[in-house]
Amino acid sequence: MSNFLLAAQLFVSLILIALVLLQPGTDGGTGLFGGSGETYHTRKGVEKLLYYLTIFFLVLFMASSIALLLI
Repeated sequence: MSNFLLAAQLFVSLILIALVLLQPGTDGGTGLFGGSGETYHTRKGVEKLLYYLTIFFLVLFMASSIALLLI
């Protein structure tokens, strides 16, 4: 059982890394000091899908980590 959970956690972690790297970011950190001029941003389309997939795989990763801890 632990081998399956380890393999699942590896798979989920690789997908999670890819999803985090695909997230759109700010323009080189200019938003850090308020230089971007954009105060509100609505996620639409693929950006929204990536956001929700990232949250889903984060929950899966946390669940597999807790399951491995308990075994």
